[in-house]
Formats: sequence, C-alpha cells, structure tokens
Amino acid sequence: MMLVIGKLAAAYALALPIAIHREASQRSAGLRTFPLVAVTSCAYLLIAVRFYPEGAESNARLMQGLIGGLGFLGGGAILKSEGEVNGMATATSIWACGALGMACAYGAWEIAAVLAACNLFTLLVGTWLKKFFTPVKEKKSDGSDDRPAAD
Repeated sequence: MMLVIGKLAAAYALALPIAIHREASQRSAGLRTFPLVAVTSCAYLLIAVRFYPEGAESNARLMQGLIGGLGFLGGGAILKSEGEVNGMATATSIWACGALGMACAYGAWEIAAVLAACNLFTLLVGTWLKKFFTPVKEKKSDGSDDRPAAD
C-alpha cells in the first residue's frame, strides 16, 4: 500500500516543477494538468499490474492505449492560427509527463527523474534561447512586435 502511494506521490512531485513553469509562463496547461497527467498515467499502470500481474502483453496494450490518449490530450493544446503553430511544447510536455508517470509505476526512478529534468531544462532554456532565434517581424503601431510566443 505504501509503495503504491509512494509511486503516485513521486509521479506528482516530479511533474510539479514542470507544471509550475507552465503556469508561470501562462500556458493553457499548468498546475492542474501536468501533475494529474503524471499521477493518472502512473495509476493506470499500477492498476494493470495489480489486476493483470501475469501479463506483459496486457500491460503493453494498456501502455499503448495510454500513449495514444496522451497524444490526443496533447493535440488539444496545439493551436494553428495565421500560419503560426503554438502549443507544441505544451503538448510534448504533457506526453512526457505521462511517460514520467509510467516510469514511476514500474519503479524506473532513473527514467522518471531524467524525463522530469530534461523536460524542465528544455522548457526553461528553450524558452530563453527561442527569443534569440525567432526573427522579429514588423513592429505594430502599439510598439509590440509580431514575434510568436515562446512555447
């Protein structure tokens, strides 16, 4: 019982810094979405292990369905407007948090930790670097530019 709670808590805790970053960046998914994705992914696999302990095949099928569902969830974060695509980083972060939760379910702590660290590092550094690599378009009359939001 405590091991199950520990795995769920670890999934939540590892996703939380990513969620805080997305919330601080005022993205569509943030404090509620990322920890819930991680903890729910973990829970689905913990349930599978408990009720289908004999079957790697049944666990693999559940993982396959979960991965597809996470892709669908992430797809909802992607928006295309006027030739610009936004939300890709949010979508892939949702997908990564699902994998993080799966890793916690199986006790693959090194995978979960590396996923969390890579995700957060990429969001932090990538947002900063993107400002330097995104060309500035014409200035608007209000003084702002048409540079796409860093995502």
